[in-house]
Amino acid sequence: MRRRTRTLLGTFGILAFVIVYAPLAMALADSRISETHPAVQTVIYSILGIAWIFPLMPLIRWMDRPDE
Repeated sequence: MRRRTRTLLGTFGILAFVIVYAPLAMALADSRISETHPAVQTVIYSILGIAWIFPLMPLIRWMDRPDE
C-alpha cells in the first residue's frame, strides 16, 4: 500500500478515535473529576489530554512507513 493511501486511511482512523475518545473523556471529567481537589484535577486533565496519543502511536508509525 502506498504511503499516501496509508496516510488517508490513518487520518480517518485518528478522526474516528478522537470523535469517540473526546466525549468519553469529557463525560469522565464532568462526572467524577469536578468533585476532586484542584491539584488532582490538574493531574487528571493532563493525563487525559496526553493519553489519547498512546493507542494511536502504532497507527501513526504505520502511516509514516516508507513505500515498499
